[in-house]
Amino acid sequence: MERFVDVAPGVRLWAEDIAPTGPHPGEPLLLVMGANSSGLVWPDSLVAQLAEHHRVIRYDHRDTGRSTAAFEDVPYGITDLADDAIAVLDAFDVPRAHVVGMSMGGLLTQLLLLDHPDRVVTATVFCTGPLPSAEPSQVPAPPAPDPALLRLWAELDDPRDTEGELAWRVEHWRLLNGSGTLFDPAEFRALEERVVAHSGRHDPAVAHARMDTDGIDRGAELPGVTVPTLVIEAPEDPAYPPPNSGLLARSLGQGRMVRIPGMGHAINRTVISPLAAAILTQTSGAATASA
Repeated sequence: MERFVDVAPGVRLWAEDIAPTGPHPGEPLLLVMGANSSGLVWPDSLVAQLAEHHRVIRYDHRDTGRSTAAFEDVPYGITDLADDAIAVLDAFDVPRAHVVGMSMGGLLTQLLLLDHPDRVVTATVFCTGPLPSAEPSQVPAPPAPDPALLRLWAELDDPRDTEGELAWRVEHWRLLNGSGTLFDPAEFRALEERVVAHSGRHDPAVAHARMDTDGIDRGAELPGVTVPTLVIEAPEDPAYPPPNSGLLARSLGQGRMVRIPGMGHAINRTVISPLAAAILTQTSGAATASA
C-alpha cells in the first residue's frame, strides 16, 4: 500500500507499506535510506526477503522520489529527517519497529536510538559511521571518503540531460560498489531508470548535501544506547571505509558488528541475501539472546 504522510506544513512524504508474507510476522521494520536517495533504492528482492518475516515500510526522504521538493523555499536540517522517520511510523500506527538504516540513514537511526529508544525494537545500520562528537576524544578520526568519490560528488549538481544523468548515476554506483563484488552496470541503470520513473524527473537530488547538520554532534552519547544494535561492516565501502563500522560498534552501548565480505556502498544482487540474513538474525532476537 502506498500513501503520502504529512510531516510538516506543506511537506508530504511518499511511503509504502508492504504486508508480511510469512505466517508469523514479527514487529514492523522501517527502512531508512541514505542521502539524496529515494526509498526505491532498497531493492525489491531485499524487501521481499524481509517481508517474509516483517511488515516492511520504506519511504522517500524530503526532496527525493515523490516526496515534496521544497528545500530552496523551506530549508531543513538532518534532525528534521530523523523526526520524519518517527512521523512515518506514527502515520502507519506503528508504536515500535525494527529500524534499518543505510549511509545517512544510519546516522538518522543513531539519532532515533538517542531520542526515541522507546520506538526502536532493534537497529541495524551499515555503510555508515558514528555520529561526530563535539567533545575532545582520544579516538582517531574516521577516514575520509575515497578521493575519486569526492571528485565525482563535486559534479553532483552539474546540469545534465536524462541520458547524461543516468550515465552519471551509474558511474557513481560503480565507484560506490567498490571492487570486492561484481558490478553490473545494467543492474544499476535499471534501478535508476525506475527511480526516475517513480520521481517523474531526472534532475539530481542535491538538497541533503546542502542541509543544516547542526544537532548531530552527539557521538559522546552513543555509549548510553540500550537498544540492541547491529553494525554491518562493508569492507570495500569507499564512502565510509573501515574502521568506521568498528568505531561505531565500539561506541554503542549495545552494539555488535558483523562483516559482509566484499561489500561496498551499494546493495548489488550479490550481497542481498547475506544482508537480509544479517538483518533477520538481528530482528529475530537471536543476536540479542546470545549477546
